[in-house]
Amino acid sequence: MPPAPQAEAAQSSGAALELLVHGVGGTTPQEMLGDPRITRITGDATAAVYRRTEDVGAEQHPERHRDGPVAEAYCWSNLTSGNGSRALWLLLLPFMVVNLAHWMRPTARGRARTVRLYGVLVRLVALTLTVLLTAAACEVALDLVAWQCAGTPECSVQRSWLGFLSTHQDGWFAQPGRRLAVAALVPAALVGLLWYLSNRTWSAYESQRPLTWDEPDGAEAGDEPDVDVVTESGAPLVRPALGRPGFWYGRRLVARLRAAHTAAGFLTVAAAVGATAARYDRGAASPVPEVAGALLETALVLCGLVVVAVVCHRGRSERRLDNRVDRAVTTFLPGAALGLLLCSVAYAGWSRPGWVSSGTLPGEAVFRALTLGQGLLVVVLAVVALSLYRRAPEPRTTLHGLGGPAVAMLACALGGVMTGGTAQRVADWLDGPGTPGMGAGADIPGPPVLLSWQASVIPVLLLLLLLPVVWLAVRTVRHARRLGPVIEAEYEEKHPEPGRTRRIARTRATAALTDSAPGILGLLSGATLLLGTAAVTGSWLAGEVPGLAMDGTGPFVESLAETAQSTGSWLTGFGAILFVTWGRRAYRDVSARRTIGILWDVGTFWPRAAHPFAPPCYAERAVPDLSSRMCAWTGRTRGRLVISGHSQGSVLAAAAVWQLPDSARRRVALLTYGSPIERLYGRWFPAYFGRVPLEGLQRSVHCWRNLWRATDPIGGPVRIDEGQGHEVDRGPLKDPLVYGRTPEHPLPEPVLGHSDYQADPVFAVERAALLERLGPLLPHQAGAGSADGGVPDGTAQGSAGRSSG
Repeated sequence: MPPAPQAEAAQSSGAALELLVHGVGGTTPQEMLGDPRITRITGDATAAVYRRTEDVGAEQHPERHRDGPVAEAYCWSNLTSGNGSRALWLLLLPFMVVNLAHWMRPTARGRARTVRLYGVLVRLVALTLTVLLTAAACEVALDLVAWQCAGTPECSVQRSWLGFLSTHQDGWFAQPGRRLAVAALVPAALVGLLWYLSNRTWSAYESQRPLTWDEPDGAEAGDEPDVDVVTESGAPLVRPALGRPGFWYGRRLVARLRAAHTAAGFLTVAAAVGATAARYDRGAASPVPEVAGALLETALVLCGLVVVAVVCHRGRSERRLDNRVDRAVTTFLPGAALGLLLCSVAYAGWSRPGWVSSGTLPGEAVFRALTLGQGLLVVVLAVVALSLYRRAPEPRTTLHGLGGPAVAMLACALGGVMTGGTAQRVADWLDGPGTPGMGAGADIPGPPVLLSWQASVIPVLLLLLLLPVVWLAVRTVRHARRLGPVIEAEYEEKHPEPGRTRRIARTRATAALTDSAPGILGLLSGATLLLGTAAVTGSWLAGEVPGLAMDGTGPFVESLAETAQSTGSWLTGFGAILFVTWGRRAYRDVSARRTIGILWDVGTFWPRAAHPFAPPCYAERAVPDLSSRMCAWTGRTRGRLVISGHSQGSVLAAAAVWQLPDSARRRVALLTYGSPIERLYGRWFPAYFGRVPLEGLQRSVHCWRNLWRATDPIGGPVRIDEGQGHEVDRGPLKDPLVYGRTPEHPLPEPVLGHSDYQADPVFAVERAALLERLGPLLPHQAGAGSADGGVPDGTAQGSAGRSSG
């Protein structure tokens, strides 16, 4: 379809506004506006719009701001940052990563059923992660503590807090079923905590209804995201998925998924308690009727099937604002699962005087089934993703459409590391001087054999990744050396300084590493799938941990297996601790937040479409905030508006522009800088930020300019081939601005990379050009600038604001 002509500029009051949107990093409104005296215009303590105090009421006196637009700062940092306790969100990292896989599907046209199948598969993978987390909690509390340690005098006598459960005291709780019933409080409380967090954030984020506009809403849910609608003015309005009215309002789906995942967690605990007692009743002269256990297990299976059906039945509804909540599902399902858990606890607490705990609980089969199920789902997801990609291939799509399956595999691996690491560390703490699973010198048998095999492959995986990492490092060094003469020729420096040249070249070469991330992810996911399959096969064939399974194969192989097992066990525990440490640093240290935080904020930008226990989506608040502010200002003043977004703020700005009605969009210009819209989002999320949606955004917005630097590891060009009219990209901008000392810059200029784009004079020039393209100023403002009332190039007064990320 040929590009649509730009909409003609509407009549303007002359008022001009620049709405600044910062990136990650916790920028304050004082820093953004360059003035300690600020006033909140609208919003609350979580997210708000601010102005300089002297600019309040500027709309009534536009002649006072003829040299440049009035600056407003939208500060949303409190949506993603907070005190150190928020680092606990990193414990939900696997849930966030699998939620990303939902949004990474390739572009599809006319493949609604395949798109729905893709969503169902991702939601099923997400469900297995909830079961895996709960099963790990059951492994620690029920198996290692209540069944093994409390049932072994050598272990329980060393821990006084287990006295009331231990067998050597022969109390009322000494029977194995009653010990399991008490220990079930721990995983049940964990599931309840996840439900509480999800419900609280659901009320704060997904339940905040955005404003609605009387415009066509685009596409039905499940259809392709790029849909053209003809407005009353006759201009084509591109309304992709991000522009649909219900996209940033996930109230109904999150409520359904929260109910299903909560029920799945309670059912996992109920099965761990009830199935153990039922298995004893079937194989011994138990006083408990065998039919009671059979009825309980049947009820658990039926309720589990209902959970799976709820997860598979319905995905997102984006076509309209859907305020309905399925009360029957959200109320009955968790309640029924909790009721079955109480029945399981009561059933296990039935007196069985002859029951003695020995060995381990049957967790081996559970973890093996979960691992195999996750691997099978990821493989099927990869087949579906390839089918979608081949229908509408885009060359820059990550891994040729396999980005979603690769990320889903990574989520499963993270879940395995976190859960397995916790079980390994608790077992190592409880078993005295012995190594978990090795038998000799150990007080308890230890965790399931599969967890030890999975831990053993981690050192192998790290060794496999060492070669490509070294290759990337060597390639970066060689690239930096080749850039040296290019940089000196670019600056036309007659007396170059080798140190200065090396620093600039090294920064550019390092920034280019971002484009190598898909290859590393593909290698990591593929190796994880293969090594995970090997771990399942080894544990199934050997039935013992690697250190014992390799006995008799020779001293070298035996030592290698024992080293891999012990090293992997410590690495899994260290990984879980590292998640929390990084999280606390990211929320307390601004510099760390700019590196770690960008990955976190990309993950939490997307709504919770696959996993309800993932961290909440801040964009469900930020995007309606921005679109409402732009609509209110343009509708009241009939003035011109430039929304100026840096880094992640540029993604929020683009999403907000997509949500605008046609009447407001014609008065808005988009200025992005340091933007990951194409470099990260376009490649990893092609259905929403790929070539077709970005070209549609360029046609539907009045005008758009994107600034980028070769030294920026995050931002880049948007790569829109407009064919005619104004070009979107301008770059790469010079960084640093000058090579050495000059009369205008007597001190050495820094290499800015991803920050301080406003420091470049090009920024003010391009903003002035956007305002001029939006429409003429009032007649009394002519003469202050160019002849047609615009602002002359190079003389526009830049806002002192810094929307750095």
